[in-house]
Amino acid sequence: MVSVRQSGPIPLAVDLSCAAGEMLALVGPSGAGKTTVLRTIAGLYQPAEGCVISGGTTWFDSAKSVDLPPHLRGVGLVFQSYALFPHMSALRNLTVALAHRPPGERVERARALLRLVHLDGLEERRPGALSGGQQQRLAVARALAREPDVLLLDEPFSAVDRRTRRGLHDELRELRKSVSVPTILVTHDLDEAAALADRLCVLDAGKTLQTGRPADVLGAPASRRVREALDFPSGETDG
Repeated sequence: MVSVRQSGPIPLAVDLSCAAGEMLALVGPSGAGKTTVLRTIAGLYQPAEGCVISGGTTWFDSAKSVDLPPHLRGVGLVFQSYALFPHMSALRNLTVALAHRPPGERVERARALLRLVHLDGLEERRPGALSGGQQQRLAVARALAREPDVLLLDEPFSAVDRRTRRGLHDELRELRKSVSVPTILVTHDLDEAAALADRLCVLDAGKTLQTGRPADVLGAPASRRVREALDFPSGETDG
């Protein structure tokens, strides 16, 4: 559950929730604050007031002076750029992320994660030797290696072509059957949001305007402002 407020420098008036096993897509024009919301959940940005609660654990509460650092929040974050270690093999990228596990378990768990995202057989390849789609899957596997309470996806498909993107959509749907955590997806592609998410949350100027099932939100915007917030070029990226 996220409920945060501030007047500036980035205006925020955000209220949202995401249940275990659910995917919530954050949509809206460039500068709407979608990435700022993810950064707030991950502990990379501190808003002026409000709270962030996950599974009954308070990660941030301005009134109680609680602000857990990022490494103490159970977050798996996939960046738009993937942020993989270029000098490490796919297997090594995962074992490094498994430092919280006993050394004897790390390689076996890393191999299991590679199988989960259909990268088995590519353990020794470095990111530069992987396709864009394979890098994206490796980034997701590394996020899952942390055994997160929440999975955050920041425009994870924007760096791949449309054909590869469709295949990755299918794989993400399959992956969600195996991983039952709240997943929040930031995307500038309304078709992608409608195809993948259980619910949409429309943001504009840092404010949540409407949340609901994709068909309901896209088919019946609650206000003119929501309609305008949904009417943005499909090639835009978030601010």
